[in-house]
Amino acid sequence: MAFRPIALHHASRLVNHGPTVLVTTAHGGRRNLMAAAWSMPVEFSPPRIAVVIDKATFTRELAQASGRFALVVPGAALLDASHAAGSCSGREGDKFDRLGLAPATGPVLGLPVLEAGCVAWLECRLIPEPHTQDAYDTCFGEVVAAAADDRIFANGHWDWRADNADLHTIHHLGGGTFVVGGRSVAARPLD
Repeated sequence: MAFRPIALHHASRLVNHGPTVLVTTAHGGRRNLMAAAWSMPVEFSPPRIAVVIDKATFTRELAQASGRFALVVPGAALLDASHAAGSCSGREGDKFDRLGLAPATGPVLGLPVLEAGCVAWLECRLIPEPHTQDAYDTCFGEVVAAAADDRIFANGHWDWRADNADLHTIHHLGGGTFVVGGRSVAARPLD
């Protein structure tokens, strides 16, 4: 693995293409993760993101108690584990252990972040927005640290190739079905 810090002004590029993400949290000696299909950048400077975290989840409980969460972008190699992370609760036990995932510790907020099988992570401070959180389950976070695997994301850009296919991002279509990203096309000017 070759994870490198990402300049925060490029952090939005890690999620602007709509990948499924894993939301990780920790508080009071407990940690958890869940899959989320709805996340997006909402501001460049400072970098801010939005993610839907249902109020009934253990992940949301820990995020609200701690005021922090991380988004981890899994690659195709973690498709099955990502689906499983979104299909069971962490209230009954440590989901990282159950799924065989060994997190590292984020450098700023100390959150669990995954690198093996993943392409990027973003540590975020929760921005309290009670109405939006309560009415729509949408949580906002300010990105305080980000890193990506430079085999697929370097110098602020994605590099989709056949030799890094296990790192291509996954996109949930519903009902346990995903699409794997992997082809980028540059737009041509229409003069």
